[in-house]
Amino acid sequence: MSGFWNVWVMGLVTANLVFVAWLLYATSTGKKSDQPAGPETTGHTWDGDLKEYNNPLPRWWLNVFYASIVFALLYLALFPGFGNFKGLLAWTSSEQWAHQQADADAIVAREFAKFDGKSVAELSTDPDAMRIAKNLFAANCSACHGADAHGGKGYPNLASPNLTWGRTQDAILATISMGRQGVMPAWKAALGDTGVVQVANYVYTLSGRTAPDPQAAAAGAPQFAAICSACHGSEGQGNALLGAPNLSDDYWIYGSSLQTITETIANGRQNRMPAWGELLGSERVKLLAAYVYSLAPPPAVAN
Repeated sequence: MSGFWNVWVMGLVTANLVFVAWLLYATSTGKKSDQPAGPETTGHTWDGDLKEYNNPLPRWWLNVFYASIVFALLYLALFPGFGNFKGLLAWTSSEQWAHQQADADAIVAREFAKFDGKSVAELSTDPDAMRIAKNLFAANCSACHGADAHGGKGYPNLASPNLTWGRTQDAILATISMGRQGVMPAWKAALGDTGVVQVANYVYTLSGRTAPDPQAAAAGAPQFAAICSACHGSEGQGNALLGAPNLSDDYWIYGSSLQTITETIANGRQNRMPAWGELLGSERVKLLAAYVYSLAPPPAVAN
């Protein structure tokens, strides 16, 4: 605080305290009026006979006001509030926050210490770990993925056995810690309106459904093989390494209607999962990964 504002604040605080003290004293020791004996009034009369009495405040009430002035003086002596004066206790809100944060970190460290050395899979079956992880999920993830983790339009269902970037321990941990950037390019310019409709009808059949336009689906099959299979695979089962979703299951982030599939192919999609590693720390991220891992059976391992 500059010298001018320091003097300004000190003067303003002092003037307020002095004025309040003078006001209390002046109004409690005023001269008696020359009115006849009896209750003193202010001299104001309404409706002919309604008078305002000028009774003094109770002594205890005045003492409370005076005590508040004394409290203010003691407060300004001990704590910051009087210009640049830091107070005799040299208290600061930042230091108090730092102490409280250190205490909280120590408590968290003790609580998380019992989870050290455990894998994501092991934590997913630990009741204490899941109790904490569920609260972490509710506080940080449910806004997008829902309280039940089933997601919504544009947000993955974390209880699905097939996650876009994989459902292994390492894949989930990497997704939460470092985030993901999903990009589905727009293919309207390459395929044209007719080609988009044909490929959309073919993609519609990959999950075992009958295409609304079978002829269009048949024409879209070779186009899918030439353009889309590079990411989604020849049978549309996706590629977790590329973040290409499985088109052969019954779960679709943006919906599985023919209209939605057509929009996706024509205009593309942009998805971003923010990175939580730096914000939450490795311990919390690992617990969250274990919670997501527990929501569906782990992927089958080929023999």
